[in-house]
Amino acid sequence: MAEFNLPQNSRLTEGKAWPKPAGAKKVTEFKIYRWNPDDTANPRTDTYYVDRDDCGPMVLDALIWIKNKVDPTLTFRRSCREGICGSCAMNMDGKNGLACTTGIDECGGKGKVAIYPLPHMPVVKDLVPDLTRFYAQHASIEPWLKTTTPAPEKEWKQAKDDREKLDGLYECILCACCSTSCPSYWWNGDRYLGPAALLQAYRWLIDSRDEATGERLDDLEDPFRLYRCHTIMNCANACPKGLNPAKAIAEVKKMMVARQV
Repeated sequence: MAEFNLPQNSRLTEGKAWPKPAGAKKVTEFKIYRWNPDDTANPRTDTYYVDRDDCGPMVLDALIWIKNKVDPTLTFRRSCREGICGSCAMNMDGKNGLACTTGIDECGGKGKVAIYPLPHMPVVKDLVPDLTRFYAQHASIEPWLKTTTPAPEKEWKQAKDDREKLDGLYECILCACCSTSCPSYWWNGDRYLGPAALLQAYRWLIDSRDEATGERLDDLEDPFRLYRCHTIMNCANACPKGLNPAKAIAEVKKMMVARQV
């Protein structure tokens, strides 16, 4: 697989420039990362011109327009178009985000938009990153309710104040924008869990219904799994849902200290 931080002995080349749409009065230029595992060519950037009068306002609209009307080989993920599924996460003009909720006019101050896959991840094809390790790290924190008390007849009850503690945590859609914006994750992604997984870990640590706090903290007690976070806040800046993974990680560290006192 190709890497967004290019493999050794390769370079990002200038690819094909597609013609401008005939008769278009308002055009935006898109430079899009392309790489196909089925050929031997280096990664490249192709140039496309989108007729804005024939296209919706979002970056995802432009990508769909390009795929439908210009180049059907362009590959990217998308699903809900509502900022809920996280499928269309990518790097647009140097910032990670969701293509479906990012306006074209929010990018490309000079009428140009540069689009790349999420940084420092293996690339499956074009704008599609391989998130296998990312999902495995999420699974490793065991993101489900763990109890020893016999299950109640109907449901696990929770006080309103305890439920409010989950606000800012449960909304995570696992788009990977935060983790792939984090230099510590770039450097130590094989061992450091990253902002997304650690935010999810805290979501279960702080849940009043969960009865495995000690076990969960033991699992995170490691020089790399938790402590590679240096609180540079890229994760909070990149999150399309406005969450703050760095704060959640700091709270986990505080829980680690508190249990040692």
